[in-house]
Amino acid sequence: MKFPDTRPRRMRKNESLRKLVRETELSLSQLVMPYFVKPGRNLKEPIESLPGQFHWSPDLLLEELEEIQGLGLAAVLLFGLPSRKDEGGTEASSPEGSVQEAVRRIKKNFPELAVITDVCLCAYTSHGHCGVVNERGEIDNDRSLEILAQTALSHAEAGADIVAPSDMMDGRVRAIRRSLDQKGFESTAILSYAAKYASAFYGPFREAAHSTPQFGDRQSYQMDPANREEAMREIQMDIEEGADLVMVKPALAYLDVIREAKARFQFPMAAYNVSGEYAMVKAAAQAGWIDEKKIVFEILTSLRRAGAGVILTYHAKEAAQWAKAGSGALAGGLRL
Repeated sequence: MKFPDTRPRRMRKNESLRKLVRETELSLSQLVMPYFVKPGRNLKEPIESLPGQFHWSPDLLLEELEEIQGLGLAAVLLFGLPSRKDEGGTEASSPEGSVQEAVRRIKKNFPELAVITDVCLCAYTSHGHCGVVNERGEIDNDRSLEILAQTALSHAEAGADIVAPSDMMDGRVRAIRRSLDQKGFESTAILSYAAKYASAFYGPFREAAHSTPQFGDRQSYQMDPANREEAMREIQMDIEEGADLVMVKPALAYLDVIREAKARFQFPMAAYNVSGEYAMVKAAAQAGWIDEKKIVFEILTSLRRAGAGVILTYHAKEAAQWAKAGSGALAGGLRL
């Protein structure tokens, strides 16, 4: 007579045994907290579509980052807003831009904090597209590459540890790598938004970054949500062009893409838990429909389980606070 195997049941019943055989570990060192930086002084302005998130001036951001470090987070991602927009997004590469100023201040005061900078033109162009638009109303890929490379270089000169092109222009990783290497920034890493889908989950971000396209959409350079093999080709190209890490964005609706990419390439993999995903959790939590802490830890654990070694998430600060307060045992926990 064959008896049922009760070992899995015993493991599930005892919390200590559960931890002993846990397959997926989540750590604060894997979380990256995004911030929106704008020109000015003494500014901390709430973003309505992203509860708990703000537009920061570079000076006040330093106070926030002191708290971040105290919580054990080790990396931040900076998005910039300009003082003015134009057709070519020229302020994106200005040494006096908000991102460049913030990076210099951060590296002076918190040299051990890893600073990642978003490289894109959407917040800087008057039309809201991620590249330069030609006279026919089309994206000029090659002209855009020049400006993106200049922008990445200006971030590296300010002290950025990692530049993260999110524009999805063809060849931008190669152009940025070449520009950085020629100027002696061989050690500045590139985190490529390699598989960035044309997603409805970006809505709150576009309000936060003031980057909604003024005409058309971004489907000509962002990916069709129906395609997975295309994502593999995009990721492979970016690896070949010199990316040091590759990202899938958004995260929750694309866990299969993250899993497939990690299994296929065995390359450092990041996932962006984007604004719409964050906003949905916040809205449901405010309505009392979900347990926010449990949901957040479950989401983050799912991204790790899928293969993401780096998770960019607006939940990072709160997750660190909960973990420090002893709530990390929820949904698998978070290692400090």
